[in-house]
Amino acid sequence: MNETTSAPENSRAFSDAEYHARLEAVQARLRERGADFLLADSFEHLGYITGFMPGGSMYQVAIIPATGAPVMILRGLDEPTFVEQSWVGDYVCFSDLEDPTDVLRREVTRRGWDGKTFAVEMDSHHLPVWRHESIKAALPGARFIDFSRVLWEMRIRKSAREIAYLREAARIADAAMMAAIDEAGQGKGERDVAAALYATAIREGADNGRMALIAGGRRSNSLHGALGHHVLDAGDILHVESIPAYRGYSARLMRSTIVGDPDPNTAAAAQQLVDLQERQFAEMRPGVPACDVDRVLRQGVIAAGLRERYENTTGYTIGFLGALRTSDFTRCFLPTADWVLEEGMVFHMYGGARGMAFSDTVLVTADGHERLTKVERRLFVR
Repeated sequence: MNETTSAPENSRAFSDAEYHARLEAVQARLRERGADFLLADSFEHLGYITGFMPGGSMYQVAIIPATGAPVMILRGLDEPTFVEQSWVGDYVCFSDLEDPTDVLRREVTRRGWDGKTFAVEMDSHHLPVWRHESIKAALPGARFIDFSRVLWEMRIRKSAREIAYLREAARIADAAMMAAIDEAGQGKGERDVAAALYATAIREGADNGRMALIAGGRRSNSLHGALGHHVLDAGDILHVESIPAYRGYSARLMRSTIVGDPDPNTAAAAQQLVDLQERQFAEMRPGVPACDVDRVLRQGVIAAGLRERYENTTGYTIGFLGALRTSDFTRCFLPTADWVLEEGMVFHMYGGARGMAFSDTVLVTADGHERLTKVERRLFVR
């Protein structure tokens, strides 16, 4: 066990006061559900509560009590990073020769917690079935309850500092997008465009590894396709999604670029798509049902003949994300969405048709919306 001295607060993403407020909110939920502890292992939630974002090579977990201070079980190799990033003073390191479950069992037993009730994030990417079963076997006297979705729901409305980080991520996304568009042109490859985007995002302050989705030519409607080797030719549409993150907070936008002058039908379709999405944005304000916002774009695209059917979401939650989860679907815009918009929510709103896609990061404000990404909303020509 270690007791750390505090790292300089400016090395952390948030103030101790904000972290403590988050902890207290989680603890209130634990008490409501009759749990003594939470085993928090989702990377997003470790970062949200403790400030520490570990790697995924080995299991690392925070034991969050219903009252009192957390305990972090972490890989010894990550100790310097933990001390730099986290406000949590009570932590236990394990070596790569140890099984993290054994270390968890040892600490729970040593602290007299082995007969308690533990809430577990059953929706965590970092708690596979075999790990969950091994934890239950290691703590046979404990009771386990499901805590899925609770923290995701708590994180939907963003604080002022979170919104500031999202604004910075949006600024980086804008700069990176324009670098990609400016690099595009006949004879340029997808990787030339990607190199321009990545270099700009890194220079501007992005701190994530994956910062773009790019596809050109016949693949331009493959919004989640792998980066290829296509060389742009006249008439090709280039799809770019700029997805940098700042302090772990991701903003993103999509724009389409055509090589050479577009034919009238393509130009008209692009403008229709942009106009429909502008109407959708105009509906975004507190108290409005999400299904009403969704309907504007979904039905509008079909009515305009841009698509025969529209089966994907038209927007989803965006904010603090880990490496394994590139999107947060805690809230999605669908015809069946029965939730309402609230001030402080932030979404990635997107629409696509005919090989083109346009999207932006949008904040719900007290009386409407604000588009955080600022790149001009049009079909670019190069």
